[in-house]
Amino acid sequence: MNNRIAGFDLARALAIFGMIIVNFKIVMGGKYGNSFLMTFTELFEGRASALFVVLAGMGITFLSRHSQLKKNNFEKFRIQISLFKRAILLIGLGYIFTLIWPADILHFYGFYFLVGLVSIKLSDKNLLRLTIAIILTFPVLMFFIDYGHGWNWKTLSYQNFWSLDGILRHQFFNGFHPVFPWSAFLVFGMWLGRQTLLERKTQKLLFLVALSGLVFIEASFYGLRLFAIDNSEFGLLNDEVTFLFSTSIIPPLPQYMISAVCSSMMIIVACVYIYQNNQQSYLLKCLAKTGQLSLSIYIAHVILGMGLIELLGLFDTSSIEIAFLSAISFCILSIVFSNVWLKFFKLGPFEILFKKAVS
Repeated sequence: MNNRIAGFDLARALAIFGMIIVNFKIVMGGKYGNSFLMTFTELFEGRASALFVVLAGMGITFLSRHSQLKKNNFEKFRIQISLFKRAILLIGLGYIFTLIWPADILHFYGFYFLVGLVSIKLSDKNLLRLTIAIILTFPVLMFFIDYGHGWNWKTLSYQNFWSLDGILRHQFFNGFHPVFPWSAFLVFGMWLGRQTLLERKTQKLLFLVALSGLVFIEASFYGLRLFAIDNSEFGLLNDEVTFLFSTSIIPPLPQYMISAVCSSMMIIVACVYIYQNNQQSYLLKCLAKTGQLSLSIYIAHVILGMGLIELLGLFDTSSIEIAFLSAISFCILSIVFSNVWLKFFKLGPFEILFKKAVS
């Protein structure tokens, strides 16, 4: 297994595990219990899924790299057609999936791919400029569109989802992972995939930049929240302060986006570095193989994992301990299944179907 690919597969495994932990916590309740576990699981919220999208952007870069080097326009066009097919398939599959799992990311993912396929020919600088433009588009939209429109925040349900207005608003502005600004993660991933991540100098530079950015954003906005709360003359209620100065996923304001970009870059660089220096580690090899089946595991954790949760009567009634243990158990089963499956097949079950559908 190639060092570079193995390092990214390791990061992909961590991303899918984080998503499982977050989603199991959501469906099982997980609102009471051990305070440390509550805080620990909150670290994955909006970060694991962001990491997943950044890695998808890197995948697009790796897919198109050969054509870029050869300056083969026909090959570029072929790759864009392939990405278009993947995007349409993901959008269709994702919307079907929302009937089971309203917080599905696949239909958003498909639209990110549409953004990616028109961004392939952009230079490195323009990819970064586009990332910033997409991030800044969201707060501009908030001046014209009510972010809370359609939401019941207590139940996290979305009214009139299947109306044209509801679909457009949810997809592009105020859904769980809206195109504006979430597609910025994919565009940034395309830029990151062009960097020489196997070189120690690049790894050190990117990791330090990401760490500095993460600490600065989190510390600055923590201070802003405290300042705004202590100075009531600004006329902001505590909920409004949290809404405006939060670095959490809802709403995905620029400070959240930058923080999530930094945390994603740190994890990816760390995974590449760790795998490079521990190539014989059996555990890392197992985890990297699990990352290769990320699509299959994502679908399985909704259909099988959440289906079993509902069957056992644990839906929205469990402590954080039970939710976390259930998530970890599913992650372990995923590792075992992935490593057994790849002894007989080159791709995961849904990865095989997906490849045949877009070929």
